[in-house]
Amino acid sequence: MLLTWITDGKPRLPSMDENQDIAYISDVGSTDLKPLFIAMSTVTVVVFDISFIFERYLRHSGRLAPNTSTWQKFLSVLTIFFSIVGGVGLILLTIFDNLRHNTLHNVFLVVFIAGYILTAICCCWEYQRLGIHYRQHRILRISFWVKLAFIIIEIALCIAFGVENTLSNYNTAAILEWVIALIYTFFVLSFFLDFIPAVRTKHHQSRETEDQMAMNESAVAPVPGYGGGGQSAGYTAGRHYANTDSYASDYTNGTNGYKPRQAGMV
Repeated sequence: MLLTWITDGKPRLPSMDENQDIAYISDVGSTDLKPLFIAMSTVTVVVFDISFIFERYLRHSGRLAPNTSTWQKFLSVLTIFFSIVGGVGLILLTIFDNLRHNTLHNVFLVVFIAGYILTAICCCWEYQRLGIHYRQHRILRISFWVKLAFIIIEIALCIAFGVENTLSNYNTAAILEWVIALIYTFFVLSFFLDFIPAVRTKHHQSRETEDQMAMNESAVAPVPGYGGGGQSAGYTAGRHYANTDSYASDYTNGTNGYKPRQAGMV
């Protein structure tokens, strides 16, 4: 959206102040790009919320390091709750743009910012507790520090944005808003780090399953020369056919010896 506004020659939009040269995100979103603004925000919210729900499922199922206390689980639930609240605020602020619904837009902007900052705090707190119990999982410490850095930077930028906007320094406030949005994007992408252990666990489980199947097949497979193999065939031929031949030979000899006696009697 920023690139679109720049490539269009940085026009002065209807919602911009007369002393403002740099457009806010909401200024661009209140133009004919509003459908795109709503769609992009909705997709971001859905992906973000699903990632938290999926993370909770993976911890519950053991694919990720499971929570070790009720408090950690509660923090996880709070993370999901605040992410939904922040997401609702984001979607509503795109619908109620600052050109036609300025008051509602500002209210939902506060809901969005507060919701996602609280989301980051709860998530960071959970990872801090997990890192204490799973010191061998280096990824938890990395994720914790990334989220903590996001919280500190975003809170500082949001305070600066509010101050500059109140002082009517709209150009500075607009720049800060675009920076906040960019950092928020990287914050969302940082959650891919959290799913790396789940991918490794899946590959490890698949490898174990393949090894187990191979062992089972080896246990069931017949040993050469036994059962239906060569020794069994030799045993059958040696006993069965030998006895049959012997029985047939004895029967023939007996018959040959019996017939002469019958002939003599006659």
